[in-house]
Amino acid sequence: MDLENQARVKALAEQHGKDDLIVVLGGAEAEASGLAAETVSVGDPTFAGPLSGVSLGLKAYHIFELKDEVDSAVYEEQVGMMEMVLEVDAINEEVKNYRG
Repeated sequence: MDLENQARVKALAEQHGKDDLIVVLGGAEAEASGLAAETVSVGDPTFAGPLSGVSLGLKAYHIFELKDEVDSAVYEEQVGMMEMVLEVDAINEEVKNYRG
């Protein structure tokens, strides 16, 4: 997760609180998605960004995990093609690891 997005997530958590906030990820690789989930839950493991040492405790979900929660036409238009070519199960499992 880049530094700008870390700053946005941190600001949103400060503004709205952590209890009703989730992070929806869309990374194409399991490792990158897991790193982003780790960053918003326990802090930036690279110690390079605004979330370095900041444990927000936010829950992160990959958009693939939320398929049943999204209008099917919108999901198909925006995500459907990627779902066919990416390793969906590996991505979902990696992100789930950080929700405890």
